[in-house]
Amino acid sequence: MPSPFTYPESTQGQQIDTYHGVSVADPYRWLEDPEQAQDWIAAQNEVTFSYLKTLPTREKIKARLTELWNYERYGMPFKKGDRYFFHKNDGLQNQSVLYTLPSLEAEPRVLLDPNTLSADGTVALMNTAISENGQFLAYGLSTAGSDWMEFRVRDVATGDDLPDRLQWVKFSGAAWTHDHQGFFYSRYDQPQDEFEQINHYQKLYYHQLGTSQSEDRLVYERPDQKEWGFNGSITEDGRYLLIYVWLGTDPRNLLFYQDLQDPNAPIVELLNQFEADYSLIGNEGKTFWIQTDLKAPRGRVIAIDITQPGREYWQEIIPETPDTLQSVSLINHQFVANYLQDAHTVIKIMALDGSNTQELALPGIGSAGGFNGKRDETETFYAFTSFTTPTTLYRYDLTTGTSTVFRQPQVDFGPDDYETQQVFYTSKDGTQVPLFIVHRKGIELNGQNPTLLYGYGGFNVSITPSFSAQNLQWMEMGGVYAIATLRGGGEYGETWHQAGSKHNKQTVFDDFIAAADWLIEANYTSSPKLAIMGGSNGGLLVGACMTQRPDLFAAALPAVGVVDMLRFNKFTIGWAWEAEYGSPENEADFKTLYGYSPLHNLKAETTYPATLITTADHDDRVVPAHSFKFAAALQTAHSGSAPVLIRIETKAGHGAGKPITKVIDEAADKWAFLAKVLDFQPSI
Repeated sequence: MPSPFTYPESTQGQQIDTYHGVSVADPYRWLEDPEQAQDWIAAQNEVTFSYLKTLPTREKIKARLTELWNYERYGMPFKKGDRYFFHKNDGLQNQSVLYTLPSLEAEPRVLLDPNTLSADGTVALMNTAISENGQFLAYGLSTAGSDWMEFRVRDVATGDDLPDRLQWVKFSGAAWTHDHQGFFYSRYDQPQDEFEQINHYQKLYYHQLGTSQSEDRLVYERPDQKEWGFNGSITEDGRYLLIYVWLGTDPRNLLFYQDLQDPNAPIVELLNQFEADYSLIGNEGKTFWIQTDLKAPRGRVIAIDITQPGREYWQEIIPETPDTLQSVSLINHQFVANYLQDAHTVIKIMALDGSNTQELALPGIGSAGGFNGKRDETETFYAFTSFTTPTTLYRYDLTTGTSTVFRQPQVDFGPDDYETQQVFYTSKDGTQVPLFIVHRKGIELNGQNPTLLYGYGGFNVSITPSFSAQNLQWMEMGGVYAIATLRGGGEYGETWHQAGSKHNKQTVFDDFIAAADWLIEANYTSSPKLAIMGGSNGGLLVGACMTQRPDLFAAALPAVGVVDMLRFNKFTIGWAWEAEYGSPENEADFKTLYGYSPLHNLKAETTYPATLITTADHDDRVVPAHSFKFAAALQTAHSGSAPVLIRIETKAGHGAGKPITKVIDEAADKWAFLAKVLDFQPSI
């Protein structure tokens, strides 16, 4: 059936590249040039937004979504000096506001409101670090969704900014020295092209308050290792600078330190092999407690005496368990360990020798995080959320073992109207894979339920239960929401991650396709009612599955996806993903990448699912050229009548810091699009 859409012309160039003797055409290479792509972008947006505006349910969906999103959301409280700090969004504020207060009973005071920094909410507060005495705030601002930040410093008491300005900061926090006179941070040299140039040679600096950035002291660099990055942090006692050395997105890292009591102290390479993940929990003098997955893919805790760092002297404090260790905190002279058990949280508290383990009772099956604090403090805060529980903050007293609600949002819906279940299905190779399914109570298993299947499956990222206003609205509309716990993630430790990375990447797609098959076999839905969704690495997932099984899905929503697997490493931080995907410069990796790359596996005269690709013009993580080229190729190859559209947001990036107004508009477009192409009348 011919398409009723007239898509903008996508001129095909003659570019052909040769990889290991294989000639590969790249006819849309010109779309990698932002200037050349401008007219094409405008034309595509004209077609897309003209169509979306005609959808009869869109305005009702947007109105209801606005109602659902209009609730107070709180960030995790934390204490520095004698003051507390937390983020809060009143509901429809584009950006959350940072507050401070002298006690939990006091009235909060606005410390920094990023909504005042731009008229359209596109300046976001991306990073905050308070000095140990609570006197100064170092904060990073991002504009239009970029990963680049400018660091500034604010006096907490007066709310006034100091003259300090630090530019070209990316993938870095700020670590204050305990004299409160400055902080460590990482930055790159100024690029010629900030949105596409490859980011190499990150350097660690120390910034002294009241000085210009040109005077910052270079602490550590590695001219011989262009891909190494550095994150600095300070131990709780203020004595040691820790330098975490990262290599792309590889979960393995190095750990160095420097004794700050000696101005001439060398940087000591404590753990200098990329063989495991290492994270300092805390220290007792020269004994470092470290969480690692070395010889323990689901995680354990060891103690290293830095005066005797040889492995023969290491002590195991918390051994590996069947559950996956996510994080460990040191509070009230106890370890608080956060585990994942079949992709939901379990919290265990134990003595510093690993004994006397007790489990903290959580409100239900969901996700919990937080538990930050200092070794001698007796209080901490944590957040709990589930698919039908908005994120609620609790204060936990470690002396009494009691949790009390600190902040609980009120959302305009009935949580008891929904049900969540977790099932296990069999993937292609026989592996049992978890699948969460959430929907209104009382649905019929008649194969006719509009169903949205979500996945990520990569970079050791764990996808666990969490509340989302837009997903809630999907279920309100009558939809089933399903989340597959795919290999490539971190839900079952490093073995699970490696089972879905590099040459095993096809396993992730097999897992996702098997989840779709299971939902159909269980009579939740059928192919004409089934949509898939994912972003970033999840956009790759959607792109690969819709090209491998176009018959299985009626609709696809790939967002900010990595879909050109032969050139992903040519832009900004894309080289860092070679640890996850492999490199097209390696012949064996090339064969794998070329075999599933969504851009290169589209076939002419094929009926593909209705597709709404979403990206943004300032995405400097997954550059929008990925989505541009995929949209052009998909529109050319597609022979069906279903729409294949690309929605290109302006003054936005990969997702972090996106204004709520833009988030709501995009969600309304997606749900209205699905209501149309899945042919159902949503309950609104």
